[in-house]
Amino acid sequence: FKYQMHSLSFFSSSDLISEGLQVFEKREHKGNIHASPNSSGGQGTPSDLYCYRTDYPCMGICLIINNKNFHKKTGMDVRNGTDVDAANVAKTFTKLGYKIRLACVALCAVAKEDHSQNASFVCVLLSHGDQELIYGTDRFEKLETLIACIKGRRCMSLVGKPKLFFIQACRGSEFDHGVETDAAVDETSAKIPVEADFMYAYSTAPGFYSWRSTSNGSWFIQSPCENLAKFSGQLELMQIMTRVNHKVAFHFESSSNLPGFSGKKQIPCIVSMLTKDFYFSTK
Repeated sequence: FKYQMHSLSFFSSSDLISEGLQVFEKREHKGNIHASPNSSGGQGTPSDLYCYRTDYPCMGICLIINNKNFHKKTGMDVRNGTDVDAANVAKTFTKLGYKIRLACVALCAVAKEDHSQNASFVCVLLSHGDQELIYGTDRFEKLETLIACIKGRRCMSLVGKPKLFFIQACRGSEFDHGVETDAAVDETSAKIPVEADFMYAYSTAPGFYSWRSTSNGSWFIQSPCENLAKFSGQLELMQIMTRVNHKVAFHFESSSNLPGFSGKKQIPCIVSMLTKDFYFSTK
């Protein structure tokens, strides 16, 4: 089984842990570590109850899984432009205080690490995909199976903390043809559910194609990077993601010499199980 410098096969041997991860650190947030409020949302101030804490030494790990080249048996083409996406993501989340990792091992290896000093976790998946499937470099897997290792008791140090997944991959082959408009469009439980505190930002709606420029990267990845850089000190995460949806929906349209490929649109799909507001720290 072979690795590529710029890509990850999701299905590497489970005994591989941190070896092979390329770590880029720009800075860590300084400050005292306070006693954690009741993670179930019991006693505490209103801000404790409705905002995720960011007063940890580090905002967390941003794991970038960048699959560009694929084994010929998959029938998948080279994903030209994906390196632009990876570089853009690394730059954006470094500025937000995250430790950037370009993955050479499985997501589950990162889940086994101690995240107790981190405020959150981010994973960016750049690959080919289909409905609820994501491709490694040599075969596909259900997205749910890949993410399961970071849920609940499998990763206790991230329980109660936001876990954000940005997924740039097709979810089918259907095109969004858009629609013409006649007028301008206005722009306290003792336990925590296993599925709580996750956000999945899919590049496109279920069943649809996801567009990518070979020179500028994907429509979707360009948009959160731009909006996070612009609004992270002002707006809550879901407000930012609404602006991401707006950017992709109204500012992009496909142009191609291939018959039937021009004039197509795209809308991201944001699925949130977050239980509090999340503001990226600007310290």
